[in-house]
Amino acid sequence: MAVVIGVDVGTTATKVVAFDAAGQVKAQASRAYPLLQAQPGAAELDPQAILAAVQAGLKAVAGALPAGSVAGISFSAAMHSLMLLDEKRQPLTRVITWADIRAERAAEQLKARPDHAALVGRTGVPLHPMTPLAKLIDLQQTRPELMVQTRFVCGIKSWLLLQLYGQWVADYSLANATGLFNMARMDWDAQALKLAGVSAAQLPNLVDTDTLLPQLTGKSASTLGLPQTTSGIVGASDGTLANIGVNALAPGATAVTIGTSGTVRTVIQTPTVAPSGKLFTYYLAPNRWVVGGPVNNGGIVLQWATRTLLGQAETVEDAIALALTAPAGAHGLVFLPYLGGERAPLWDANARGSFVGLTRSHTKADMLRAVMEGILFNLKAAFALMAPLVGAKPTLHAAGGFAKSLAWRQMLADVFDCPVVVPQSVQSSALGAAVIGMKRLGWVPDLDAVAAMVKLSGSYQPGADAAVYRRLWPLWQQVAQALAGTYADLAGFTAGRGMV
Repeated sequence: MAVVIGVDVGTTATKVVAFDAAGQVKAQASRAYPLLQAQPGAAELDPQAILAAVQAGLKAVAGALPAGSVAGISFSAAMHSLMLLDEKRQPLTRVITWADIRAERAAEQLKARPDHAALVGRTGVPLHPMTPLAKLIDLQQTRPELMVQTRFVCGIKSWLLLQLYGQWVADYSLANATGLFNMARMDWDAQALKLAGVSAAQLPNLVDTDTLLPQLTGKSASTLGLPQTTSGIVGASDGTLANIGVNALAPGATAVTIGTSGTVRTVIQTPTVAPSGKLFTYYLAPNRWVVGGPVNNGGIVLQWATRTLLGQAETVEDAIALALTAPAGAHGLVFLPYLGGERAPLWDANARGSFVGLTRSHTKADMLRAVMEGILFNLKAAFALMAPLVGAKPTLHAAGGFAKSLAWRQMLADVFDCPVVVPQSVQSSALGAAVIGMKRLGWVPDLDAVAAMVKLSGSYQPGADAAVYRRLWPLWQQVAQALAGTYADLAGFTAGRGMV
């Protein structure tokens, strides 16, 4: 038995999964680490904790497999991470994650530039505090002494590959998500680097997502219990790889993921940037680019609603069961889920959540139903920006924790008014990484081979509630548009009173 291991480095855990040539899971492990939030807006990780998690996961998986069965290790990682390194490429900072919003002022400065649209057009990344571009500008302004010490700059995957394989590289996919990458030239963008205050010499060497790393370092091989000749495949970003892992590669196929946050993504052939500047465009592989929109407010909002409306003893499953006792449309109650600011479709870190239409007649069931619907309507609003590229009624490939719920699956089909399919595997990014590895090793002819690997656990068509949501959708949009102009003032008011 031969396997390719997919390593998926996430925001709170690393998942390590071994797949055979048919895409079957042969061994897996997961190791968690804490998200560090020592100050308002901060969201950081300890790089040593992540390295330990990757090593422990790989060692556990390798130990569960027959000796000599690991043909390669391929890597996925969360986007937008940033690390500053010294002259020995050792960390000067923690890993600053996508969820860190301390660079809000820098992002607003970028948006105010007269050439901001051209910058987004070249890099494919909306201007937001999540981006390493904004983070670097912020660090120049707030911690100039740290920038003076900095000799090298990278994301978490580049640093991990340096530790494991001794290679200083960044794949095109993750580089594309930094805001520092020029999609037309497939190289670092000179103007973006100037704005960030770094040079190309400080950044990793750019490589394609299927680049082969020939062998582990001797120290890593010993730590992992693997032969030093175990090949590595650089891989791509978690979001783009998830499209492979759920088999959303064909024209019109759209991946919808809701975990803590959420995303809608589809694959196109050329790097097209939405005129609105409110979608990302990220490289995956030759002639495959992923366009889409990430949202901050996914399952974490339903967790909040469960805790707030039902209490600590109740579960999200309890909340869903109660929500389903209310009718579609929640008796005219509309919910905007912007509890953590918002990326797509607003790209406004000041965004606030709200119930609109609330009366004394509404119940907790109505409110929970409106929360579920609001999360999906917000994803639909992000998808509406994509519709010109993929058509108004795609097939949705659903993944993430929410996809385990039959109620969520049907509600997704009804709100989007289109078919939904759900793959059996929940390790979509790890599988996507493994498939890139399989292609590089010659196991499969192309990435489309994943279609034979992904089995479905269910498919759903729009039901009777779809008609209700077709009526409610324009009203939800009207409410969202009406409140959008209030968020900056609300944020200023709460900040002035020492609130967040």
